[in-house]
Amino acid sequence: MKADGQEIFRYIKDLVSIPSPTGYTEEAIRYTEKFLNTYGIENRRTNKGALLATIKGQDDSKHRFLTAHVDTLGAMVKEIKPNGRLKLTMVGGFRWNACEGEYCKIHTADRTVYTGTILLTQTSVHVYQKMGDIKRDDDHMEVRIDAVTKSQADTKALGIEVGDFVSFEPRAELAGNGFLKSRHLDDKASVGILLYLIKQLKEENITLPYTTHFLISNNEEIGYGGNSNIPPETVEYLAVDMGAIGDGQTTDEYSVSICAKDSSGPYHYGLRQHLVELAKKHEVDYRIDIYPYYGSDASAAIRAGFDIVHGLIGPGIDASHAFERTHISSIEHTANLLWHYMQSELVI
Repeated sequence: MKADGQEIFRYIKDLVSIPSPTGYTEEAIRYTEKFLNTYGIENRRTNKGALLATIKGQDDSKHRFLTAHVDTLGAMVKEIKPNGRLKLTMVGGFRWNACEGEYCKIHTADRTVYTGTILLTQTSVHVYQKMGDIKRDDDHMEVRIDAVTKSQADTKALGIEVGDFVSFEPRAELAGNGFLKSRHLDDKASVGILLYLIKQLKEENITLPYTTHFLISNNEEIGYGGNSNIPPETVEYLAVDMGAIGDGQTTDEYSVSICAKDSSGPYHYGLRQHLVELAKKHEVDYRIDIYPYYGSDASAAIRAGFDIVHGLIGPGIDASHAFERTHISSIEHTANLLWHYMQSELVI
């Protein structure tokens, strides 16, 4: 199989268009659930609201477990200010400068959606001479709501309350030369890849060597998305998440990233080498990298005490947790490596 990046891009664009900050992922989970049901894939909701799909393999005594997360960065309403604007609290790990000036949506308890813009409290250069020196933090960022509201009472009358979720506009755009730029490619790019591969397995009537589970997790951005619902037969656990790009990194936008170590420590050496050997054998362009400020669903599972072999791979994503971008070749190389991995022997 040679992955069709254009088809995967369609799934990714669908997914990034669905607001799903951690804690508010129902619609995104429903999208993946409908997709799996369309192809007759056994799946169930977990108590935490994630989605666990299972494909039976030739050997049902040892299992594989793959995960990608559908939850994204976002915010919640921390306070309705006297001027009617909103003070926010972060959901997930990012910096306010990464979304300054971004359009957003406020999701109320009665499912009304208001639009707005995330701004510095002193934005106008015509009024605030030193606005460039102001620290971008919780106390100096606010949401300007696209509604007539001049007071706290006006905003409350709209139905907006403390605790309402705020999602960021993805602004997904597919360039003609193979680039996809959008917020939330972390980790909806990987979810799109897994959905595509599940569809291919079904359509090509492939029988996997081992029973394989696919967890679409919904709490990864806050650290515990994939640390439960792991069947006791699981031997290998592979997180499919982004590869981060920056100074000192080998990862790029055109290959699949294989992680050797992140903030949790080294990933399983044998599994890493197995992935490298598969990449070489099947002419998959790959990079090995280390991410000092990164954690994955696989590392969360290790911290939870599971006795598993764990690994991490994913497409290279530029400007992670900000204005992200990847290339179709990275998506395809990631899908191709996963395709061969799922049909390979276990490392132990």
